[in-house]
Amino acid sequence: MNLDDQVLLPKTAARLAEGADIRSIFDHAKAATAQPRRIALVGTFVPRKCGIATFTHDVFEKLGRFHPGVQVDVYALDDPRAPLAYEGIAGTIDQADAASYARTARLINDSAVDAIWLQHEYGIFGGADGEMVCDLVDRIAAPLILSPHTVLAEPSERQRAILCRLIERASRIMVMSRHSRDLLVARYGAPPEILEVIPHGAPDRPFGRSAQFKSELGLAGKNVLMTFGLLGPGKGLERMIEALPAIVARHPETVYRIVGATHPNLVAREGEAYRERLQALAAELGVASHVAWDNRFLDTDELLDQLEACDIYVTPYFNLQQSTSGTLSYAVALGKAVVATPYLHARELLAGGAGLLVEPDNAPALAEAVTGLLDDPARLAEVQRRAYARGRQTIWPRFADGAAALIEAAVAVPQQDAPITTTPGLSAVFAMSDGTGMMQHAIDIVPDRRHGYCLDDNARALMLMNVAEGLSEPVRLKWSLRFASFVQHAWNDDKRVFRNFMRFDRSWCEDQGSEDSNGRAIWVLGHTAERAPDASLRDWARRWFETVAPSCAEYGSPRAIAFSMLGAAAVLRGDSANRAARELLERGGDILNRLLGGARRPDWAWFEAVLGYDNPRLSQALIEAGLALERIDLTSAGLETLDWICQQQISARGHFRPIGSDSFGKEHAYLPFDQQPLEAQAAIEAACSAWRATGDARWFEHAKAAWGWFFGANDRGAVLADLATGRCRDGINPRGVNRNTGAESILAFQLAHYSVLALARTKRGDSVGGMSGVRRRLAEQSLAYP
Repeated sequence: MNLDDQVLLPKTAARLAEGADIRSIFDHAKAATAQPRRIALVGTFVPRKCGIATFTHDVFEKLGRFHPGVQVDVYALDDPRAPLAYEGIAGTIDQADAASYARTARLINDSAVDAIWLQHEYGIFGGADGEMVCDLVDRIAAPLILSPHTVLAEPSERQRAILCRLIERASRIMVMSRHSRDLLVARYGAPPEILEVIPHGAPDRPFGRSAQFKSELGLAGKNVLMTFGLLGPGKGLERMIEALPAIVARHPETVYRIVGATHPNLVAREGEAYRERLQALAAELGVASHVAWDNRFLDTDELLDQLEACDIYVTPYFNLQQSTSGTLSYAVALGKAVVATPYLHARELLAGGAGLLVEPDNAPALAEAVTGLLDDPARLAEVQRRAYARGRQTIWPRFADGAAALIEAAVAVPQQDAPITTTPGLSAVFAMSDGTGMMQHAIDIVPDRRHGYCLDDNARALMLMNVAEGLSEPVRLKWSLRFASFVQHAWNDDKRVFRNFMRFDRSWCEDQGSEDSNGRAIWVLGHTAERAPDASLRDWARRWFETVAPSCAEYGSPRAIAFSMLGAAAVLRGDSANRAARELLERGGDILNRLLGGARRPDWAWFEAVLGYDNPRLSQALIEAGLALERIDLTSAGLETLDWICQQQISARGHFRPIGSDSFGKEHAYLPFDQQPLEAQAAIEAACSAWRATGDARWFEHAKAAWGWFFGANDRGAVLADLATGRCRDGINPRGVNRNTGAESILAFQLAHYSVLALARTKRGDSVGGMSGVRRRLAEQSLAYP
């Protein structure tokens, strides 16, 4: 056989050799930073006997050895049917228990790791096709590094959905073969820019010591062939045994060592019947004395010693889709000639003459390849030297360097300064606005006319015009009237409710908007009545408030109630005798208080069993109602619940982490993504109310944390806001920033700025002007610390 023809099939030799080089992270990855890092490493782990457990342990061990600045916390998947005793790990995950995944996610989030590195194989997680892994990744906040050990070319619908879900959550994906990378891009839609190829690591041992290790194993003078791994029908051992008669006929001093325990799943089904069939086959062919069996799962050091004793390592696998084989990597790195069927990893690793590829399921081809090497010792030595040279690219120090660079690439970048006093530009607001009002959505920074307008955004835009600084009065009034006109036109007098969504052609999409949009309309009227610079606009808002306030009597949505209460509180601050505002506040305060009493439990101080959007507004509404009505019960409830929600929205690293939209509808749980600017704005403005009630400096600190979220103090180090234009991206997903810049996000950023600025000014001058009665009583009860 010509050494350059890696496959004995003439028609496929050229095709298999084409492009068989491995694109490696080492060719382009930046050097790992010396900054200390901490990661959570999730997978099976020793002493479990499986390839992924060995690999996970190798990652743990080699990073600790070659990159001690990377601290690794291991979370081991454990089979409750056969629990194991682990050493030196951070925790275990009961692979069959969904609650265990949720608990582990909380532990990881609370540990403030820089990234999570997940080893994925369908069979090691609970649920159908291991779908419980999604319960884990949906809950983790730090950047996810994904290592899929099996990338199926023809997955089932559920298998594809699971892997796609993991890919969507991943900040970086590491695979060990170029084929897996290409398949992830073509079949699963993985972004090429987050994919890295790091070949499986391998030992760094001296070359040419087979005689020494043969002697130690009692094999001196033998030609030693070897296969290692958990025994099962897919290994192709039958064909290699069938090839032995031809091999030993020419080289009678040959022994074929089959090393490894039978796969435990196979043992559970049929005991050792498969091994016994192989032994019977060897006996039938008259080669039983040339086959040595070692029915054990070896630890890595003993495996390497046994590999060193062999001349030719054989992997006659039937499954040509196998993209990773740790023992193949080991054999090549130790300088062993390899004869293999053309499975994916073999095709890539043995390129360039580092081994021989043969037709699958073909005993004569195996015999020809092995005898060809044994017939020509010089050729055998040359293949071994080429293998050893190839293995230098995959030794563990190189792997560890690549892994450290991968971690560094996934880690969130440091935050930018988050200036409070710098006024954001308004060009983004005006770019999204036309003669009708402010459009809802954008594609990147370009307004998307397909979605038209909504009452919610135009109400927020009017609020912004009420407080924006640096505008000439003519410009302010022009835009204030435009947004106010939209609010006014949204009122459906026939139904006595506001409409919300309007098409670009100015036709309404509905006769009645959501309760939440109606509540926000009442809020903007109260806000405008209190804060609009123009007196005529303030009068307009007060009249409209009086007109529409009765419409909220039947609201059932807690947020609609809270929004309308915030509007009523604003009206009462300017007109303490306003009966409609007072009644609205009293009714809303009582409803929220009842909701809190019915839903709370020791670990859940909240109004509902679920969390949604604009969560702090519910607490803020109670605080403002208590201040306006001089009701300490309402203010106390608002402060207690605000304190609880704030605790949920601060990460273990101290940055703001909004309740993600993935949380919606999940009882007594909350997920970290997708994160939206609206929640940061709500946190800041609720903190302003809490400061007014208590004078406690911690509320200013919380507001600053939420403000910093816009500038990179978040789970992805993503900067959302641009002070020059006043633009803000639409949020943060597991991979980073959502680049769209819709009206809600722009306005949330703009309004958040003026709120945190007002709070900073108030704190600096303590312009509260003395304690209110409520604040005094709170202080007396140690609920405030002025």
